[in-house]
Amino acid sequence: MNRNDLSSILNIRVLFGALGIAGLLILVTLLSIGWKKPDPARDFGFAPADLTIIPAPTATPNVTATFTPDPLIVGTPTLAPNEIGLGGYVQIVGTDGEGLRLRTDPSLNGTPAFLGYDEEVFEVREGPQEADGYMWWYLVAPYDETRAGWAASDFLGAIPSP
Repeated sequence: MNRNDLSSILNIRVLFGALGIAGLLILVTLLSIGWKKPDPARDFGFAPADLTIIPAPTATPNVTATFTPDPLIVGTPTLAPNEIGLGGYVQIVGTDGEGLRLRTDPSLNGTPAFLGYDEEVFEVREGPQEADGYMWWYLVAPYDETRAGWAASDFLGAIPSP
């Protein structure tokens, strides 16, 4: 570009036009954000305060806790450490990372509901039922009631309840 091309683009009308537009934009901005009459002060009058009285702490007598057996638990058999039973907890073992298909029915023909992974923990809710050469238990994940299904005991290991 030579000097004549530059002077033809930047003439006096272009410069004044650009400055005029910039000034107009600054004026509009100032009018919209602050060059206006301030809001009048509002008089709220009397505003009652809410007061909460907290009593001072008092001495608490020392009370010794006494054991009271729960009538619903008394007489309930406890499971042996490596025994699967109702109300107990199991985890999936021995699938070599393949996972275990938990099914809608206690048999190999039952529709797979979902895949349980090694070391995933479940609560035993029903069973046992024998079918297709396996003992089947109905399991429910303690963290998600929708993860429930029948599993073969060959791939379950009993664990202590959490």
